[in-house]
Amino acid sequence: MKLHEYQAKELLARYGLPVAGGYVATTPEEAVQAAQKIDPTDQGPWVLKAQVHAGGRGKAGGVKLAKSLEEVRQLASHMIGMKLVTPQTGPQGKIVHKIYVTGDAFYPGPSAIREFYVSLTLDRATGRDVLIASAEGGVDIEEVAATRPEAILKLYLNPAVGLMPFQARQVAYKLGLSGEAFKNAVQFLLTLYRAYDALDASLLEINPMLKTSDDKILALDAKLDIEDNALAVRHRELESWRDTLEEDPLETEAREASLSYVKLDGNVGCMVNGAGLAMATMDIIKLAGGWPANFLDVGGGANVERIAKAFQILLKDPNVRVILINIFGGIVQCDRVANGILQAYKQIGHIPVPMVVRLQGTNADLAAQILRESGLPLIPAVELWEAAQKVQQALNQASTAR
Repeated sequence: MKLHEYQAKELLARYGLPVAGGYVATTPEEAVQAAQKIDPTDQGPWVLKAQVHAGGRGKAGGVKLAKSLEEVRQLASHMIGMKLVTPQTGPQGKIVHKIYVTGDAFYPGPSAIREFYVSLTLDRATGRDVLIASAEGGVDIEEVAATRPEAILKLYLNPAVGLMPFQARQVAYKLGLSGEAFKNAVQFLLTLYRAYDALDASLLEINPMLKTSDDKILALDAKLDIEDNALAVRHRELESWRDTLEEDPLETEAREASLSYVKLDGNVGCMVNGAGLAMATMDIIKLAGGWPANFLDVGGGANVERIAKAFQILLKDPNVRVILINIFGGIVQCDRVANGILQAYKQIGHIPVPMVVRLQGTNADLAAQILRESGLPLIPAVELWEAAQKVQQALNQASTAR
């Protein structure tokens, strides 16, 4: 689950991490009120930051400086409701529903201020958390990583002990800090890791981590992603923080139905049981010349209701031209899945795209007979490669018909 900057900062502050705080606003009036709370003298300046689940906001016009309350009102009126397009949103962009009003941490801009980059995430190749840092933080960090990777420091952490104080000191030293700033940075890094670990985060990024003119270290921005699997048990209170306006509507609908679904850009709708089988199915579709439209795992206990809901979600994607059902009957028997497909088919009514069905495992022969005798326009397959080829044939026929 992705969190907005203002949500991430609220959580990090609970763990004692110094953050540049502010107030969230959904209307221009709320933005003005937020600015007045930050500076009761109404002198400013203030920074208005679009709250969307994407990086690169600054270069895309999603971060603005206001030097008066009237300018706060004008900028908020422009930003709320705008479509923000960044390299991470794609050309479709994201609509800004909220902005975050903060004080200008750079004002009046002493030369002693410096920006750094620091993040924590899981490196799946090594199975370890990794701390990534750079002395060149800010809006150009992606360019720094691409053109000068030597400027990026990576520190892999032992999962048994996490980030140790000596490692935090090493990072602060390599960032070029000294004196009081060095001490504060060490404490900042240790607190950051403690929050990352306690929150079961998959990503915690601070860009920039700011050193002020008086050698304080604070988070000027924050990006926090929490592992979905931890929400159900360890962080139930955070589930209400989810912003469904920032998510794909089909992914939201699938999650509410307890289906694992990720929308992709292809044209082959996939319905599979088991995450590993789903990944293999997507790979072989691509190998045969198709392009998966989604990842969809209906789980080991696939029943009529789940199959019917999965159909509905697949058919709501206008890009889907063919559906491939690939079920392995282990926990669930294939004949039950076949009957579930037929009942779901009847519940939904006409399905306007070809459907390739591969059921293997327990009672696969009985399942094949059920589908064969159903009279429905299903395309059976036995082997997975055969199923992928039949999907591609159906795609070619659909293209010719169009």
